[in-house]
Parts: sequence; structure tokens; C-alpha cells
Amino acid sequence: MLTLSNLQKRHLKALAHHLKPVVIIGEGGLTPGVIHEILLALDHHELIKIRVNAEDRETREAMIIEICETANALLIQRIGHIAIFFRRNPEAPRLELP
Repeated sequence: MLTLSNLQKRHLKALAHHLKPVVIIGEGGLTPGVIHEILLALDHHELIKIRVNAEDRETREAMIIEICETANALLIQRIGHIAIFFRRNPEAPRLELP
């Protein structure tokens, strides 16, 4: 599992600031189709925003943990319903880390 320094996390937060959520998790929760879209987005972009539309905080937290474990991704930041995830693409890295 990749670990990032605080400098690298700040850099990724700055890059993600202008991004729009590429996946929105609705009432159906984390279905296999949603997980597949998240994996594709991480492969293509490395850094993505996801909107988790769960009512209570515990459900949102459980979904975010499940995304991290299933996608082998790092949670960079979470603000309300929006979470930012990062996963390095080993074949074709897109983002330069400081």
C-alpha cells in the first residue's frame, strides 16, 4: 500500500480542488456496477472525487472505507459528502508527486 507524505497529500488536495465528482453513489449504495466505475475512473485519472449520498455519517464512513479497501486507494480528503481518492496507475502514471 502506498503511503504519502503531508506535502504529497497537500499537492493532491490542490489538484483535486477544481475536479467535479466522477462517481455519485445514490440510494442503491455501493453496487458492483458503482465499484466497477470507481475502478475504471481510478485507472484512468488516478485522482478522483466521489459524492457519497448517504444520510448518516456512519453509512458514509463505511462506504468510504469499503471503497479504499476494494479499490486499494488512499483517501486524501473528506468534506461532507465529497471524498477524494488517489491510486497510482503503475503502467501509466499520470500525476507527478513532489
